[in-house]
Amino acid sequence: MGTVSKALSLLTFFNHGRTEIGLSDLTRLSGMNKATVYRLMSELQESGFVEQAGADRSYRLGPQVLRLAALREAAVPILSVSRRVLRDLSDETGETTHLSLLQGSQLNSLSHAYSPRNATKVMMEDAEVLTFHGTSSGLAVLAYADQAFAEEQLARPLEARTPETITDPDEIRAQLAEIRSTGIAQSIGGFEADVHSHAVPVFGPDRQVIGALAVAAPVSRMTPEQKQLIPAALRRAGATLTHRIGGSAPADYPQDDTA
Repeated sequence: MGTVSKALSLLTFFNHGRTEIGLSDLTRLSGMNKATVYRLMSELQESGFVEQAGADRSYRLGPQVLRLAALREAAVPILSVSRRVLRDLSDETGETTHLSLLQGSQLNSLSHAYSPRNATKVMMEDAEVLTFHGTSSGLAVLAYADQAFAEEQLARPLEARTPETITDPDEIRAQLAEIRSTGIAQSIGGFEADVHSHAVPVFGPDRQVIGALAVAAPVSRMTPEQKQLIPAALRRAGATLTHRIGGSAPADYPQDDTA
């Protein structure tokens, strides 16, 4: 890993539950030595990507991140476009919907919407890191990602977050083949217990997968009617989102007449 990659990898440890991180914790999380982490964070701080706050001088994301995020949204307005799609999909299904984007070797939740129809719902956090093997979003991305990338992810240690998480690479490869034939992925309890999620890939202008659109529901609400409604609604919403950001599905992506 080059110097730039090492520095940027340190930024991936920030999330909603960890908005500020001290030097010692960054050292532990990254596995790098303390002197290297200090040097890299000092360089990131000089460029405005991080800043220090509080008496303990912990690091938090800096204003440069906001500037780049605003420029990215101006060039590719996926966040603003996705919000309407997520709301409509949530209204149609009565469940939590969310969009995740592939960022380097990570899949991060970008935005979500809740339905007011049910008091009990699957809760989401924006910027949450999703596993590839344990979520329908991750499986949808892996199924249409470059094969070398997919194999790289399956070669890593696969964490069992719940008793239902599938960690056998061969079993996951079989799932990916099925997803490529249907165009839709699902996971039952793979990331969070008692959650049944469905997802479809989202494609960019180069026909490459850039993320996934998903619906997550409590297992107890997955009636036969919902098992029919959610995949159909997802296919239409995924096609709409891909189209609105100027993307196109690859030629081998299964087409749906209702999309």
